[in-house]
Amino acid sequence: MSTRSRPSSRPSSARRHEEGKSPRDQDLLYEYKAAYLVAVDDLTDEIDSKEKLNLALQQTGRNPSRKTLDKYWKRNTVSLTFDDFCDICKKEPVTSEDDLMKAFKKIDLNGDGYISHSELYKIMTTKGEKMTKEEVRTMIDEVDENKDGKLDYREFCKMVLSTTKESQKAARERLEKKGKLKRISSSRPGSGREQTSEASPRSRKEEERVAPTPKPRQRSLDKSKSSGDHPNPLPRSKKTEERSMSPVANKRIKLPEPKRIKDWTRLHSKGCMYVDEDGTFTSHQYSLRLPDDTSVWVTIEPIDLHPEEDHSKKPPVDIILFVLRDKPDRDGNRLVTFTEQRDSKGKYCVRCDLKSGKYTLIPFTTGCRLRRRMSVPKGESKLLKKDKDDKYVLTKTFRDTLSDIFEIADLDGNSLLSREEFNWYNLRTSGEAVADEEWEVVEDNVELKKGELTKKGFLELNQMEAEDNEGDTEDLWVTLQTMGYNKGLTMDEACPFQLEVYTEECDNAVLKVADIQAGSSALHEAVCQSVINKGDTTKLKSSKELYMYIYLSDVRATVVLENKSHGKATVRLDCSKSRNCTSHRQDLDLELDIPSGGCVVGQHILPLKETAEWSFMCTETVIK
Repeated sequence: MSTRSRPSSRPSSARRHEEGKSPRDQDLLYEYKAAYLVAVDDLTDEIDSKEKLNLALQQTGRNPSRKTLDKYWKRNTVSLTFDDFCDICKKEPVTSEDDLMKAFKKIDLNGDGYISHSELYKIMTTKGEKMTKEEVRTMIDEVDENKDGKLDYREFCKMVLSTTKESQKAARERLEKKGKLKRISSSRPGSGREQTSEASPRSRKEEERVAPTPKPRQRSLDKSKSSGDHPNPLPRSKKTEERSMSPVANKRIKLPEPKRIKDWTRLHSKGCMYVDEDGTFTSHQYSLRLPDDTSVWVTIEPIDLHPEEDHSKKPPVDIILFVLRDKPDRDGNRLVTFTEQRDSKGKYCVRCDLKSGKYTLIPFTTGCRLRRRMSVPKGESKLLKKDKDDKYVLTKTFRDTLSDIFEIADLDGNSLLSREEFNWYNLRTSGEAVADEEWEVVEDNVELKKGELTKKGFLELNQMEAEDNEGDTEDLWVTLQTMGYNKGLTMDEACPFQLEVYTEECDNAVLKVADIQAGSSALHEAVCQSVINKGDTTKLKSSKELYMYIYLSDVRATVVLENKSHGKATVRLDCSKSRNCTSHRQDLDLELDIPSGGCVVGQHILPLKETAEWSFMCTETVIK
């Protein structure tokens, strides 16, 4: 596996593989070639993304989980050769009908062999390798012949395997066609050398599936590079007044906690915010059910796993909570409120009155302080060692790290992991739910207390994994990295937090973890709506339908741009004259495209050092 680009002008790896192979091996090699050429154009080309690796493996009849892909496509991986791909195929088994049946039995609660469309739809669009809504709808229409709202997953498994075989057959036919084209080309007069292969006729649909999701692009500020022969209209700029704020750490803010809070009903849960490979965030999300109307006091704060250590020089990660109603109101908005007030230690709160009903609670961070790591440790911490009996055991440093992970996974804080809590942990680290037989292994082999996993039992599970892998730490590192740890066993891409909900007039409210997923469109809309509701509004002079909203508090500044026109707009935001600030973007001075009818978060800005004064200043320029 390569961690940097390599020249592809080398002898064909396919020819090297074919030498001395048995007929069975040659058949497998031919299958690997056919699958590889679905993702790239030539065997000498390299797979340059995790999505393409997933596509190629699927063409061989494998259905890799996120954990499997992470094992072979590490953070420093740039590309994989055909040799690498063959090695992966030899290590990973083909997905069988039994594998598919086990996966569906996990969600077949009554064991009747059927699952509802709504349950399948939810799982396929939110778990593992997510499908689009249209893909799920098309799949259901193909399988549900009698339109009874249920899916016979035994037949579905057979259909999946049949579709896989058809895909493999199509890939082989494309490869055979390539061979014919190659022979024709090499036999033509003037053909001086043999060509390895022709371009692969991949479909537009396949290319779109592996393309990254488009995001607001940052445009170059070098005006000499602008395209077109016509001069651009003169941009119009407007500068906001500089706003200075005193040091956050010096304010000693006390949150306005209700006077008789001890008499209120307390609900609580831990959770964690994780940085994903693409820089987005995944976190636990919650559902809150209120049988009665009630006053509510909500707090959320980052958890310090080691309070004995000095963290005074490092400001707390901003963990904010958005409260959304189950269904949009008349204006199409789901936002109810968000935790706006903050104390000097990083605890956010809000008090409000809520009607009876169901609410979604979504944690959020701006990304100004929690973000992708900029550097990696020079050395790698040792996870395993051999004892006097030549047996692999966990090192003390690794055991301490696993103890911290146990504390994060213990969502209810009772020093035990229920099956549900262990399931959320497993979904984060492998992308898969815990099957009945897997939980039985836990029950039969490690320490439990009242049917829940103890910390000792959790460490025993990791010890078992180390022994099963005969000292290979690759899978252990995948787990650590998905939990936000670097090679020095420092958690720098995750932030655990504590959520508390107090209800005054509702004794039987229910707070529970509903999901663990990346920020949704509902969260983006809530963030924008919160700034529109609370911020200062500016109607940009050069456009009647372009607005800028600035939310400014003692601890945060957020700029949102809204485009109500029928065409795309481009605005330059220059916040570079702000002092003692850090942004969620790479640059404080950039250009942004705002689509028609859309909202874009231009900047989130926080003080870089909370012990010093900070100021916010923004100049906006409408480019077009």
